[in-house]
Amino acid sequence: MRFPSIFRISLLAVIITFTFFSCSKKTEEFTSEPLSDYLPLQTGKYITYRLDSLVFINFGANTETHRYQVKHVVDQQLTDNLGRPSWRIYTYITDSTATQPWSSTGTYFITPLDQKIEVIEDNLRVIKLHLPVNEGFEWNGNAFLPDNPYGGAYDFSNDDDMENWNFTYNVFEPSLTYRNKNYTDVYTIEEQDESENAPVTNTGSYGYKNRSVEKYSKGIGLVYRQLELWEYQPNTSGANPYKTGFGVTLWMIDHN
Repeated sequence: MRFPSIFRISLLAVIITFTFFSCSKKTEEFTSEPLSDYLPLQTGKYITYRLDSLVFINFGANTETHRYQVKHVVDQQLTDNLGRPSWRIYTYITDSTATQPWSSTGTYFITPLDQKIEVIEDNLRVIKLHLPVNEGFEWNGNAFLPDNPYGGAYDFSNDDDMENWNFTYNVFEPSLTYRNKNYTDVYTIEEQDESENAPVTNTGSYGYKNRSVEKYSKGIGLVYRQLELWEYQPNTSGANPYKTGFGVTLWMIDHN
């Protein structure tokens, strides 16, 4: 059967349009910058951060913020505790003005894989970055965490579902200024943001805060992190109210 010329031309146009759309869609879905752009690793690379540590003292009755500088230095490539090629990172700490000597605080591992980058610290394994690096993409970053990963250190329930947290490339910013530091090509990874009665305004009611967010700048690495996990117990039975948990906020002040 022969089709009219105009029908054949229309059919060809539809096929071309569909093919172009399909190819464009695939390209849009799977094109991604490499993870190494946002977490570059080579021996001798370092980043120095300001660190604000939120602590609860006097049996949780009072809140203090302790301020430091910390430095993360890439050492060399070896194997992590799962036998995979990884990079060992040394960490150091000093006072907030860096007038005191640097003291070693330990090591952790960064493990680059084909589709993701994992960090293993204090035997806790977290998927920090995942392909594709695109706004809106999400993954289970804490999939390898045990139940109540902080249960040995803190008497709270904030960490009882951490293994279900969804990490998301929430927003991409071509430029970002934070505390007088300028960054380019920054991805914000939202990990968790939930709270109740936080800050505590009703002292007679239970409260808690779970906040976890990180920012990565292209060519530098991690430039900002906030992790707060704490709960407030009003102890209406007569005992003193208290808070338990911790908070960490760090931001980059220097790198090479």
